[in-house]
Amino acid sequence: MTQERTGVAAFKGNPITLIGPELKAGDPAPAFTLSKNLLEQSTLADYAGKIKLISVVPSLDTGVCDAQTRRFNEAASELGEDVVVLTISADLPFAQARWCGAAGVDRVVTLSDYRDNSFGKAYGVLIKEFVIDMRAIFVIDREDTLRYVEYLPEMAEHPNYDAAIEAVKGLLG
Repeated sequence: MTQERTGVAAFKGNPITLIGPELKAGDPAPAFTLSKNLLEQSTLADYAGKIKLISVVPSLDTGVCDAQTRRFNEAASELGEDVVVLTISADLPFAQARWCGAAGVDRVVTLSDYRDNSFGKAYGVLIKEFVIDMRAIFVIDREDTLRYVEYLPEMAEHPNYDAAIEAVKGLLG
């Protein structure tokens, strides 16, 4: 049975239900398989040996998600080759590619959870009511251990960009 968490998140003040566990720093990062495009998939193992900053957004076509993705795209250029920044949403892969092209976002890797919402369920961010992923940030070290986790209590709020970036920088030293 899939775990449901209530009372932990809202959309514009209205409670929503998150499906999956609440992960914490120190937990092993759950494996995932996401769509790069309609034919190719990507897994956690594809980024072995790298520090992973995972930015989860409900949809790239909304204001906060747009700003969040642009902010981490800027940070990606400063973090170096040992870091990969992944933006995950339930948007279709070709919608992600269209948005990135229009926004000039070229340093983050967009991956889609549209196929079976397995990332959302494994990382505890799948919104039951909307079948999209809740805004969250995960930083995973080179050994695939979670080192920073931020679940947003309100879907329309921005994450703590500086704390996430500092968590990544702390793993580089």
